[in-house]
Amino acid sequence: MRQKFTSQMSLFAPMARNSIVKELDQISKIIDDNLRLIHLVFQDIAGTSRTDTGRNGLTAEQVLRCAVLKQYRQLTYEELAFHLEDSNAFRSFSRLEMGQYPCKSVLQENIKAIREETWEIILREILAYAKKEKIETGRVVRVDSTAVETDIHHPTDSTLLSDGIRIITRWLTEGKELAPEPSYQFSDHRRAVKKKVMVILNAKKDTVRINAYRDLLRYASLVKGYAVPAIAELSVYEGHDLPDTFAGRELARRLERAVSILSKVIDQTDRRVFKNEKVPASEKIVSFFEDHTDIIVKGRRQTEYGHKIFLSGGTSTMILGCLVVRGNPADSDQYRSLLEQHRDVYGRMPRQVTADGGFTSKDNLAFAKGNHIKDAVFAKKRGLSILDMAKSNWVYKKLRNFRAGIESGISALKRAFGLDRCTWSGWEGFKRYVLSSVVSYNLLVMARIRLASV
Repeated sequence: MRQKFTSQMSLFAPMARNSIVKELDQISKIIDDNLRLIHLVFQDIAGTSRTDTGRNGLTAEQVLRCAVLKQYRQLTYEELAFHLEDSNAFRSFSRLEMGQYPCKSVLQENIKAIREETWEIILREILAYAKKEKIETGRVVRVDSTAVETDIHHPTDSTLLSDGIRIITRWLTEGKELAPEPSYQFSDHRRAVKKKVMVILNAKKDTVRINAYRDLLRYASLVKGYAVPAIAELSVYEGHDLPDTFAGRELARRLERAVSILSKVIDQTDRRVFKNEKVPASEKIVSFFEDHTDIIVKGRRQTEYGHKIFLSGGTSTMILGCLVVRGNPADSDQYRSLLEQHRDVYGRMPRQVTADGGFTSKDNLAFAKGNHIKDAVFAKKRGLSILDMAKSNWVYKKLRNFRAGIESGISALKRAFGLDRCTWSGWEGFKRYVLSSVVSYNLLVMARIRLASV
């Protein structure tokens, strides 16, 4: 049975008054002051189980608190389950009752049920609360961008071919374990494929590397040929029982997706290795598992594989806006969207805005000034006059220096809140992960500001 709130406060109380306990205490009070957050989460998780029958599941309040705790302490679901069983402080913060010990799978199912849209509203509610508490007014804003990696290994044509062959073979093997056994046939080439990948990685001569790639493509084509009849058979599979029937048809769905991706990898390998073509980034496949991954190149820095996010911050160091985008858009193209998002949250534009040099453009300056932003400063002028951006040289330098402060916030998000690499799967999971990290970060900033004022 699903409930919104914990009916009884935990009997456990934190014993030690260290910094973590104090921070958790303040975060807890902020959540208690914003009960609408609980109602938002309840709407998402209520659909995961019936609310009128069965054993009590985690309340919406417990789910939200566990989600915040996970990102705040950068825990895996398994680690979170352990600490919720072992730590009085963590149990107290999560409002767990005596005898309530959620396992890894329960925590994962419930936390991941919170939608991206819900996290966005939660972020806005927290910002509204910060404004009411005079923690952050949103009058002076700084913006920047960064890349968050997806959870993939470094992509090469050989490893991608190997991944496709490996996972298709694994699923074909699983299909043969169904009852009754499907009639399709296949051969396992995984050992030979692994050897060919090692040859490519260690090859000192192009001829050796090219020949190994030719063998890899041959194995990939063979595996595709095995999968096609298997998909046809498994898509209409009827097992001895319903679990086998569902398993067979799910395998067909997985195989169909994997074959589609493998076909693209075969094509891109042929173009790159044998035809010496430069495949556009928009056409490249970089992962079988996270195929939504973009190729991000910022300036001359190292290539990253993930997605760009655009952030705006205030004087409190809180994150006031967050955009998660596909592709590799120019920073300057997102400037207007960040300011419009700010207006949606605060009901007005900021008085002053300072941005990284990548956001510089005459159009962006005109947009800012046209929306009554008094000072719109960019770290690089690129043909713009200082007095066009700010009312004086002193104001320009002050805001330019202020902008650099958002980099410390981005660093904290990456170091302490997991925004260096997203560990949740899928595009929707990626957005939820980013927003949950931003929400947890903001709660901690507010907690520390409150503690500093005591």
